[in-house]
Amino acid sequence: MSTPVVIVVGAGVVGCAIAAKLARRDCRVTVLDRLATGAEASSAAAGILGAGAECGRPGPLYDLCKHSMDLWSDFATSLRQRVGFGFGWETCGAIEIAKDNDTALALQAKGEQLAVADPGRAPRWHDARELRVRVPELADDIRGGLLHPGDGQVEPALLTKALAIDAVRCGARLQTGRVVRGLLVQHGRITGVACDGDTLPADVVVVATGAWSQTLFGGLRTRTLVRPQRGQLAEIEMQVPPMRPVLTWQGGYAVPRRDGRVVIGATSEDAGFDKRVTAGGLLHLLAMATSVVPALAGGDLRGHWAGLRPMAADGLPLLGPHPQVEGLFVATGHHRNGILLAPATAQLVAQSVLQAETSLDLSPFLPG
Repeated sequence: MSTPVVIVVGAGVVGCAIAAKLARRDCRVTVLDRLATGAEASSAAAGILGAGAECGRPGPLYDLCKHSMDLWSDFATSLRQRVGFGFGWETCGAIEIAKDNDTALALQAKGEQLAVADPGRAPRWHDARELRVRVPELADDIRGGLLHPGDGQVEPALLTKALAIDAVRCGARLQTGRVVRGLLVQHGRITGVACDGDTLPADVVVVATGAWSQTLFGGLRTRTLVRPQRGQLAEIEMQVPPMRPVLTWQGGYAVPRRDGRVVIGATSEDAGFDKRVTAGGLLHLLAMATSVVPALAGGDLRGHWAGLRPMAADGLPLLGPHPQVEGLFVATGHHRNGILLAPATAQLVAQSVLQAETSLDLSPFLPG
């Protein structure tokens, strides 16, 4: 296959990672976005890299998350070397918190499942006493927790900036403020995209527009629908940096940064494309977080924001070539795991575009 002319629609973490990967393969890449780089879900995310804590049930999604987690060290190290600045990547571990006995039993069973399915990444159960030694800030009624030592975090806004810079330095063109209204298809093959006022030709189009992806598919069949789910988050600043591991629990999490900031999240709201932050959302976040880490109540509230996650109806992201249109590729529906899955998505989509063998079986994730 000759080197294709590629348009990537969407300049978030996923789109920029794909663009950088393809540009390094000498593709002629243009990235289009209606807003600034990373202005939507990428900049709103907390940045949890939680292959175990966020999606640790054996199955296709866990396999994809595990594969991406295996890529993260080289991905982060090489990216930092190329752009010259860091983006908060670290393997600090993550603990799934049990607030009651039923959750404790469920987490212990999950840990046993993962130990069998993936011995090299087996989590470790901590009872209440052991857990409090590791994380003394926890509330007295916490029953225990499941530690995933290989999980970690990153600062998404800085990561997106690094990926955009990397893509441009590798030769990609980045055009923000460009609204893509539709795909151009002739005789079952992609020929480009229609923007406001003009059209741009392409051999390959990659749709990486997150929660807005469904609007570009028009009458094309997709395996599952992708819809927006609003997530509200907040940031608290502590005078003394609190616990080091990421903490997750049913419906929420706390992500501690080294400088004392703690990102807490997140609501899960079916609000369409409404990105408003609400008083009720903030109250919910603060109540959840302080019930797990009471000391957070004494911190300074530094911010409260919302983003729209791209939620696939069947829970699996859509990755790879579209079966109806030659040259059309999809990378969306990552829901809570877009940051974690960026390295694997870039690798697998780039392999698909270049017609190479993929490093992971894409059949569960194909878009049509």
